[in-house]
Amino acid sequence: MPEEQNARIKWLKKLKNKYRLVVMNDDTFEEKLSFRLSRLNVFIAIGSVSILLIFATTYIIAFTPLREYIPGYTNMKLSKESYINALKVDSLKQEVKSREVYLNNIKMIMEGKVITDPASKQTKDTSIKYNTITIKKSKEDSILRKQIESENKYDLSSQDLTMDATDLPNINTSISNFFYFTPLKGIVINGFDAVKQHYGVDIAGKKDDIIKSVLDGTVIFSNWTLETGYIIGIQHQHNLISVYKHNSALLKKAGDYVKAGDPIAFIGNSGELSSGPHLHFELWYNGNPVNPKDYISF
Repeated sequence: MPEEQNARIKWLKKLKNKYRLVVMNDDTFEEKLSFRLSRLNVFIAIGSVSILLIFATTYIIAFTPLREYIPGYTNMKLSKESYINALKVDSLKQEVKSREVYLNNIKMIMEGKVITDPASKQTKDTSIKYNTITIKKSKEDSILRKQIESENKYDLSSQDLTMDATDLPNINTSISNFFYFTPLKGIVINGFDAVKQHYGVDIAGKKDDIIKSVLDGTVIFSNWTLETGYIIGIQHQHNLISVYKHNSALLKKAGDYVKAGDPIAFIGNSGELSSGPHLHFELWYNGNPVNPKDYISF
């Protein structure tokens, strides 16, 4: 023990030993600069400069436009402008096409030709006598209907598909004005089906693809479940909730505030109900599931 203490004391003394760094003229040996240093002072100076550089780099990346060059971040304003421009281009194409039809009709009128409506060229199929068709409910069909109705009778999360369209809340006009960011670019391998209680869409993507938030909001759930694996849910404005399931890893925790386009998870194959790397994405409005494909282009 005394030998170890003596070694430590000698090591500390070496760190505090003073040295002089002299800068001299090679021809005249005239002393230009002189510094009085120690090993400890050099270590402290180098460490301080390193911490300062790390802090400056982190600040530049986090609070300047340079972060757009980092994989996972994107320019939300540019994406929105691109989407709006695409809609304008499509509208211009339709307008040009309608004007061509209009000018062509005027030309035919001036030439004395008869204008024919393309819809009038369609011939009606008379081979099938629709008046003789009778629809009868089979015994199997009635049993299946009763089974489905009994399963969804007390399900508060599913919509009543037997209701008239005028009785349902006008969901489309309420949330269709939002600008949704695409959570994952890929192929939709399984669509929305409320009857089968599949309240979202399954999107297949590449390994380690980043999943992003569709809108600004607050994370209300970020955890692992046995059936759906790593799942994250985000509360948005106007009672809208987005849910992302079967992730391989989560980047946000409950209570975090995220913006549209922010990375929130990695695509994965977690949970018992997953059969391959994909994202199961759901949208819930006022407690009811809606079809994400009606609002987002994947």
